[in-house]
Amino acid sequence: MKSFSKPHHNTRPISNPPPPSPPALPIIGHLHLIGKVLPKSLQTLAHCYGPLLQLRLGASTCVVASTADVAKEIFKNQELNFCSRPEFGSSEYFIYRGSRFAIAQYGDYWRFMKKLCMTRLLSVPLLDKFADESVMKCCIQGQPCDLTTEFTALTNNTICRMAMSTRCSGKVNEAEVIRGLTRTCLQIAGKVIVGDVLGPLKIFDFSGNGNKLKSALLKYDRIVEKVLKEHEEKVVKGNFDPNQRKDLMDILLEDIFIAGTDTSSIAMQWAMGELINHPTAFKKLRDEINTVVGPNRLVKESDTLNLPYLRAVIKEILRLHPSAKTRVLVYVYAVMRDPELWAHPDEFMPERFLEGSGERFGEHRMEFKGQNFRFLPFGSGRRGCPGASLAMVVMHTAVGAMVQCFDWKLKGGDEKVDMSQGPGFASEMAHPLVLYPIKHMQL
Repeated sequence: MKSFSKPHHNTRPISNPPPPSPPALPIIGHLHLIGKVLPKSLQTLAHCYGPLLQLRLGASTCVVASTADVAKEIFKNQELNFCSRPEFGSSEYFIYRGSRFAIAQYGDYWRFMKKLCMTRLLSVPLLDKFADESVMKCCIQGQPCDLTTEFTALTNNTICRMAMSTRCSGKVNEAEVIRGLTRTCLQIAGKVIVGDVLGPLKIFDFSGNGNKLKSALLKYDRIVEKVLKEHEEKVVKGNFDPNQRKDLMDILLEDIFIAGTDTSSIAMQWAMGELINHPTAFKKLRDEINTVVGPNRLVKESDTLNLPYLRAVIKEILRLHPSAKTRVLVYVYAVMRDPELWAHPDEFMPERFLEGSGERFGEHRMEFKGQNFRFLPFGSGRRGCPGASLAMVVMHTAVGAMVQCFDWKLKGGDEKVDMSQGPGFASEMAHPLVLYPIKHMQL
């Protein structure tokens, strides 16, 4: 966000001063101010040093924006200055470097890939029924159900089915392998990114995580390569249905899996945790679904327009637990918990997104396109998330079905779900969400 004033005659341009910055230590900079949970640490620093601050994390420098006004300045007035994304510490270990979409430089390639995603991959709702067989099996057997695993499987299989037809949904073992590799890549990449603080020394990979990441990606690549060859053989032999929705091939698969699997899954885990901890909201949502959908079928995507409280629940989850973070950190976690913009900002209150709630904007203004700069769960502008609409379809139907079909009892006799936040870059829960499902709806 550096700008220059108009120079006087025979004088050099005078640059604006950098944003305020906390006192730094030699070599490590501000690393001593960053705790285990990154969102909390940045929120505390923003309260102390204002809506725009500069941090030096070892050899890496970033700027943190934490209010709606500053976010608007970046996303709307200065957008072209921030369209490209820097390479992070793990980039040299990505075998698809140079062909990726999520952090590709802004230009012709990126615009083409975004158009491809929006028109061919992420535009068609595919979920009319949540595949809850494993949850029902746990219910019948009286066993606890790991919703962290179930939601990850749901999002992974949805993306897999879109990118490679029915392959992952039909072949459980292969789906499990892809799911495991995706989780491994995300976990290791988060650790390798810490290498940014070492500057040029990061190439030595002291922790060994860089090579672990490359190994996992190579295993993933072998699966993708196998799918591509099978696809090519179909085309060569003419053994395909011309009316069937075509698969997307090539490197696009890698970015879509990595970017899409964990974020939607994590949001649904937070949703179930908040609803179980707020039984009044849980009952209100179930009553709405029962009234609109009835007892004879599961909630589906086409019902969403008639379920305002379900929409409000998902919006409130995305406000409280956003997953997006970038190097120029438009810090949506702080923006969407700003007490100047939100009443009781740290409380779970879906009602704030209903018409007539008393909030500053009604539901019709609180959309996901990033034009309301107090609500940015999917970012904004050209680099806003292209999968936002698909994510909402998955979350509405899955969370709705879990509330519609089951009551939930906590493992170990606890009264509340532990809502502690983990240290990862996707803002995941600190502990797996493991619950006992109790059948409520007879289908």
